[in-house]
Amino acid sequence: MALLAIELMPTEQRAESLVTAFLEAQPPAPAATRSAVRLVYARTLAVAQRYADAAPQLEAVTRDAPQFVDAWLTLGALRLELKQPAEAEAALREYLARLEAGSEAASTEAADATQDEDAATPMQRLTQAYLLLAQAAEQRRDFKAAEGWLAKVDSSQALTVQSRRASLLAQQGKLAEARSLIRALPERQPEDARSKLLVEAQLLRDQKQWSEALGVLTEANDRYRDDTDLLYEQAMMAEKLDRMTEMEQLLRRVIALKPQQPQAYNALGYSLADRNQRLPEARQLIIKALELSPGDPFLIDSLGWVEYRLGNHDEAIRWLRQAHGARPDTEIAAHLGEVLWVSGRRDEARRIWAEARARDATNDVLKETLARLKVDL
Repeated sequence: MALLAIELMPTEQRAESLVTAFLEAQPPAPAATRSAVRLVYARTLAVAQRYADAAPQLEAVTRDAPQFVDAWLTLGALRLELKQPAEAEAALREYLARLEAGSEAASTEAADATQDEDAATPMQRLTQAYLLLAQAAEQRRDFKAAEGWLAKVDSSQALTVQSRRASLLAQQGKLAEARSLIRALPERQPEDARSKLLVEAQLLRDQKQWSEALGVLTEANDRYRDDTDLLYEQAMMAEKLDRMTEMEQLLRRVIALKPQQPQAYNALGYSLADRNQRLPEARQLIIKALELSPGDPFLIDSLGWVEYRLGNHDEAIRWLRQAHGARPDTEIAAHLGEVLWVSGRRDEARRIWAEARARDATNDVLKETLARLKVDL
């Protein structure tokens, strides 16, 4: 019953209360059963980007059912999403240690217990752990350690590994070398050429080379007509360059091609709201995105932001608190802090900003917000 309730969570609001009631029931269900449900629940929360809610569920699984080895892997991935590289590395190293100790059979048992028909193979899970450990090292800016973990990955993952290597090079000021590395990759599968263009554009985007990135994506869209992923990425680069008419045309094309995709509605609505333009229309676009993806904290953040632009500060704070509680992302924290600041709740705003800066001091939105409001933390 609890597993069925988890399946219904995306569409049925009352389903989650059934799950939590099962987990808190007295007397409790057998530990293995309870932990299996908790693991599926945590993964569902993570898919909904409710990382802060998922973390304690996974911690409980690792404590109560250590035979569910994959919980450590999932916990490591989640900690990276929360920008907690040290905690992520600890979880991932524990996962590797348990694999080395011969817990693979238990991992298979856990997959059976959670009814995970799409469970990865042992080699796929090991590869994922190495890639996540490389990402944790990268977040700590320990590029040598990141390269060490990448070196352990199976050669069949060439595009993924070289993409990570290119990112490491770019972060060390070697952008031209990083681009050459990606361009030199062989194209073994039909989709490899498209993937290489996306990776190169992402490299340029990460380094704030907006115009260069737009050029790569324009070329990609010339080669792959009506590819919604490429159109969306091109729109985001046009927005960075303040080419709003071009951005809107591209996003409207994405909406026409995939009307059930929430990201394009949200991107257009948020961009309008951020510029104080066509605010009622911006709000409707964001509401449409939330109808397509209920509970998404980034969409909730957008709704809070447009309410702020409309002057509805209490409503904005309500939505932004909800978004920040589900995912304490730095940009969401910047938005919540700003609304609290202008509403006179300055001590709370400072606390939220300080916590966000401790997680990610390089975030552009946070830095711009503090500078614009003349706040010195």
